[in-house]
Amino acid sequence: MTLDQLQAALPAYFAPWVQALGLTAQAFDADSVTLRLPASEQLARTGGMLCGQAMLAAADTAMVLALVNHFGAFRPCTTVQMNSSFLRPLAGQDALVQARVLRAGKALAFGEIDIRGAQDGKSACRASTTYALL
Repeated sequence: MTLDQLQAALPAYFAPWVQALGLTAQAFDADSVTLRLPASEQLARTGGMLCGQAMLAAADTAMVLALVNHFGAFRPCTTVQMNSSFLRPLAGQDALVQARVLRAGKALAFGEIDIRGAQDGKSACRASTTYALL
């Protein structure tokens, strides 16, 4: 897998509104993928804080790309469960969304996501996910 292949998966497998988030593939390793979610007025709520809906859409997208990386190719899947905890507001900086595959079996995959400030490195949101592999 390469960053270019992960980036190419965004328009290939995700809806136009997900693509409008402006996500870019930043890094990957054997178990994880990191995307950058750029700060923008369209994704900010009162006070300039990144809205939770945008964070969770980015988290879900990053996890699908982590599964692409894990399997070496896109495998149809659907989110079964996502549990999130918002730790602090994120404002005035891009977000880094790191999705890690914890376990991927024949029918289910499990992962965790950390969303942190790109400048300060502080976690703003943590999520755990379960996906059905179709």
